[in-house]
Amino acid sequence: MPARIIDGKIISEQVNAETATASAALHASRGVRPGIAVVLVGEDPASQVYVGSKEKKAKDLGFHSLKIVLPKETSQADLLAVIAKLNADPAIHGILVQSPVPKQIDERSVILAIDPAKDVDCFHPFNVGKLLIGDTDGFLPCTPWGVMELLRRSGIDAAGKHAVVIGRSTIVGKPMLALLMQKAAGADATVTVCHSRTPDIGAFTRQGDIVVSAIGKANFLTADMIKPGAVVIDVGINRIVDASTKSGFRLVGDVAYAEVAAKASAITPVPGGVGPMTIAMLMRNTLRACRRANGLPAEG
Repeated sequence: MPARIIDGKIISEQVNAETATASAALHASRGVRPGIAVVLVGEDPASQVYVGSKEKKAKDLGFHSLKIVLPKETSQADLLAVIAKLNADPAIHGILVQSPVPKQIDERSVILAIDPAKDVDCFHPFNVGKLLIGDTDGFLPCTPWGVMELLRRSGIDAAGKHAVVIGRSTIVGKPMLALLMQKAAGADATVTVCHSRTPDIGAFTRQGDIVVSAIGKANFLTADMIKPGAVVIDVGINRIVDASTKSGFRLVGDVAYAEVAAKASAITPVPGGVGPMTIAMLMRNTLRACRRANGLPAEG
């Protein structure tokens, strides 16, 4: 029986509707709107698309949205000055600097410069530490949190399951491990992390009840690498050549979709799976930041 498709577009729309309702209620009761600022240094085409989609979604949800585009020659000192101004702006509750940044910018210094209370990407060590100790009052990293919401809203409970994460990046792999293994509802999984130095990754993924692939290699996870009935979450976004398309390329995930879908019990597509959830959870983090800035619980 073909795998059930976990539709990130539909689930992200549910999350966004809840966020919009909560944002409207906050404005009605406190006269404030969640505010998010996105800073782009340079004119990388892919980054422009990402920033544009975030800006549009924020406005759709009734947020105050600010986009700052700086020349690619911008110095680190000038970028840090922009961040300092945003840190001090009470109308801005979430700040993110779009990656990649030009080579003259030290990305770690940028992350450390953002006020942890406005770090809606959850990159600052303060928020990463709160994540690891299970402090739910902090922010959660957007893509891994999106994966957890896909599982939860699809009725897939990770408790007692063996989850295998492919990839150890600080953006997805490591925080995915932390979220899945938390002593919390929807988590409580036993987690194995595989990466580029893991010999025979398939030996591990074939044990997984849930397999999350975030390795960044097109069609890497094949049907022979999963067990029958596994839940497969594809975080990868890879561009491959396809002469049949107008652009000459198409987007695929880390998973060889057709063959894995025939063996899995549930699977996310690419595009339309994890991707929409990342922006949805970014907006939810911004709402949480706004509520806390106004003396309210993060959720409510």
